[in-house]
This record gives sequence, C-alpha cells and structure tokens, in this order.
Amino acid sequence: MKSLAWPFSAAREEKSVALRHRLLGALVRLRGRLLPPLTIGVRAVVVDPAGRIALVRHTYDARWYLPGGGVNPGEAIAAAVHREVREELGFDMLTPERVIGIFHHRSHGRDDHVVLFLVRAMGVVPERLRTADPFEIAEAAWFAPDDLPEALSPATQLRITDYLAGIDRFGDW
Repeated sequence: MKSLAWPFSAAREEKSVALRHRLLGALVRLRGRLLPPLTIGVRAVVVDPAGRIALVRHTYDARWYLPGGGVNPGEAIAAAVHREVREELGFDMLTPERVIGIFHHRSHGRDDHVVLFLVRAMGVVPERLRTADPFEIAEAAWFAPDDLPEALSPATQLRITDYLAGIDRFGDW
C-alpha cells in the first residue's frame, strides 16, 4: 500500500512546487510594474588644470548640475562616466581619478544609486565647452570654485562643497 501512495504524493508535491513558482514569478513581475527598478547613475566633479569645475544646465531645468547620467545595460560604471562627460561637455581628454561618493537617490518615483567620480581634464582643455547633445544640454561651462553660479541644484552644491573640503561621502543624494 505504501508503494502505491508514494507516486501520488510526489506528483502532488511537484504540482504544488510548480504552482508556488508560477505565483512567485507573477508577483515578481507585478512588483516590477508597480515599483521603479533599481538604476545606477554616475556624476562627475570634472576639474581642469586651473582648478575650475565643469557644470551643465539642462534644456528642461534652469539650475546647474554636475555632468552625468545613467549607466547603460552591459556598460561598466567607469565607461559610463567617461561617456556621459564626453557627451555633456564635448571633449574626452579625461581621467577618472577616483570615486568620491556613492549615494542613494529616491525622488520622482526613482530608486537610483549614483556613483560620484573626481575626473581630471587633461591636455589642452577647451576654454569654451560645447555639448555634444544640444537637445539635452542647454549650456556647459567652467566655473572657479569661488565663483559658482547661484542657480546650482542643492545636491550639486553639497557635492562641490564636499569636494572642496576633501570629504568623501556616502549616503543620500
């Protein structure tokens, strides 16, 4: 009798496991539709040989920001910071020196981690920056640390203040 019951309980257990896996998969897909995905972004404090800091102003916002953006699927974080700076500042004689912060940014329905790099502009640095993407970046310019624009985003102001003070920081953006 025991040998007859065994196949039936094993088949029932297999169906139960399969059902649980299907339900779990459906819940994971539903979560992905309802909650924002985790994303990774990069920003850069780009400094030229004179100590000036490069900032960008987007076409959709009047404030100034550090250059940066999202990491593409399959792209290394260091490659992303190089690409984003090249796209937003219009030149690529850059050396990412080190990571000076990692931040969690939760706003506007996002769940974003931002890696902040110190990037040195090398060689002959253009005096006037020209963006490679005028549809995204309205203006890019160098600013002396003691002559930053008033319209800095609050997070940009904090990151520059930390950089100038020699503070590496980790936490909320």
